[in-house]
Amino acid sequence: MSGSGSQLDRPRGGRWSRILAIDVGGTGLKASVLGERGRMLSPRVRVKTPDPCPPDVLLWQLADLVRPLSPFQCVAVGFPGMVRDGRVITAPNLGPAGEYAGVDLAGELSRALGKPVRVINDAEMQGFGAIRGRGVELVVTFGTGVGTGLFDQGLVAPHLEIAHHPFRHGQTYEEQLGKQALKKVGRKTWNRRVEIAIETLRALVHFDHLYIGGGNAKKVTLKLGADATIVPNTDGLIGGVRLWNPRRP
Repeated sequence: MSGSGSQLDRPRGGRWSRILAIDVGGTGLKASVLGERGRMLSPRVRVKTPDPCPPDVLLWQLADLVRPLSPFQCVAVGFPGMVRDGRVITAPNLGPAGEYAGVDLAGELSRALGKPVRVINDAEMQGFGAIRGRGVELVVTFGTGVGTGLFDQGLVAPHLEIAHHPFRHGQTYEEQLGKQALKKVGRKTWNRRVEIAIETLRALVHFDHLYIGGGNAKKVTLKLGADATIVPNTDGLIGGVRLWNPRRP
């Protein structure tokens, strides 16, 4: 994650009370202003993600989306790709390969909105809204693509693009479990694949708890064990609070 902006924006006591959370998805762009405990202080707004969606179009659309929202002090962004120090490395579901590579999303959005901005992978931001902060916790999101976030004792691990690793039959997790795959094979076959993916990830990570989110989480119909939970999409926004107000030990 990364921040941009003046230290003059920092509130007294180091706690941020009005945080603009933005969830960038391959299908939709969502935003809301949150209080320091995650309560929505403004209605959630949503628009369809432009197609195509090059960086300049995304920045313009986000600025337009949040314009009617109530005042905020800082911005947290969940982005569908690999982000490091506020710069995009990959964005496979937003444009052609390499189009976003090197884009300083935190800096550009900070300049557009006039507030400090932190950016993190969207599955990790959803994880911040869902996890309990105990043991090893894995977040998997099923939406346009597949996202993952790994946490240890509430701390996010370096991001791994597990979705783009080989999964089965010569295809990646995203190719087997993304929106297009669900549409092609139907829910029954897709759910069998989800079950195989969970067991594969269990063997890889040995998670203490698994959280399943994203727009297609509601289509997961297989019986989950006690160590797995389906979480609401709102966690993708609520997790933005943790980017600016980390939980205290």
